[in-house]
This record gives sequence, structure tokens and C-alpha cells, in this order.
Amino acid sequence: MLQLILGGARSGKSRLAEKLASDSALAVTYIATSQPLDGEMNERVAHHRARRPAEWALIEEPLELARVLRQNASAERCLLVDCLTLWLTNLLMLDNAERLAAEREALLDCLAGLPGEIIFVSNETGMGVVPLGELTRRYVDEAGWLHQALAERCQRVVLTVAGLPLTLKGPAL
Repeated sequence: MLQLILGGARSGKSRLAEKLASDSALAVTYIATSQPLDGEMNERVAHHRARRPAEWALIEEPLELARVLRQNASAERCLLVDCLTLWLTNLLMLDNAERLAAEREALLDCLAGLPGEIIFVSNETGMGVVPLGELTRRYVDEAGWLHQALAERCQRVVLTVAGLPLTLKGPAL
């Protein structure tokens, strides 16, 4: 099953995704897309690491998400990707529109053939104030388009607000 867990900052989306991964009764591989480039991001990464069970495998991949998914998906495994908007940010910061388009299409194209459970976590950024700068507006647009395309392909889509999940598509939690 493909699942997309959306929510704002500190909405409980990662905690929900981690619970779903644990409840899957499958071996879990956590795919981290962040690049902790400053002290604040280092703290966020440390917080996530401390919360994860020690037996979960970890793959850190900031750019080539489709490749990692194809290499690691199996019927006996749950892959938890946290998070898509950090992955998108990493690609946007390359300032290479062709690379962004290629990685996005590779991700969307690989999903139908992947075995096992895959849970994507992503920040819902399109419900707030319209950003002032060109890059942040592009980020919000790209995230919205990615979420729409991914939601089409996922069997379950959940919006998390204040720690409460609202199932938008698929089986209720």
C-alpha cells in the first residue's frame, strides 16, 4: 500500500507515519531526505533519531529517492520516507529545473511497481500565507503539484492537524 501523510509543522504527521510503520509488522527502513546543514536542523534530526526504534534500518538520501525506493522496496518491508518537502527543497536548491523534473517523474513513475508498504510524509504548505519571494512561491507550487500527483497514486491519503488524522482517501485509520 502507498500512503501519503500530510500536515503542517508539528502536526503529528511523522509520529503517525512511524506508528503506521510499526503497526505494519514488517521490517522498517526509514528513508531520511534531510540535509542537516545548521544547528536547528541537527536538533530536528536528533529528535527524529531518538524517537525511532533501534531495529529500523536507515537510509539517508537527499536527492535520488526513486532509486532508493526501487532498490529497497520488498513485500517484507515498510519504507517510511520523511519527508518529501525536504527532498523537494534539496532539488530546488540545486537550481537545475531539468534535474528536479527528472527526479520528480522518476519518483512518480516507479510507484506503481513497488512492492510492500510505503509511507510518505510531507508538509502541507499551500494552506497558509502566499510567500513573498519567487523561490518560496515556486516551492509551494511544486509541493502542491507533487502532492496532487502522489495522492492520485496512493491508496491512502491522510491530513494530520493537531495530532489528529483525517483520512482524505482510502481506508480510515
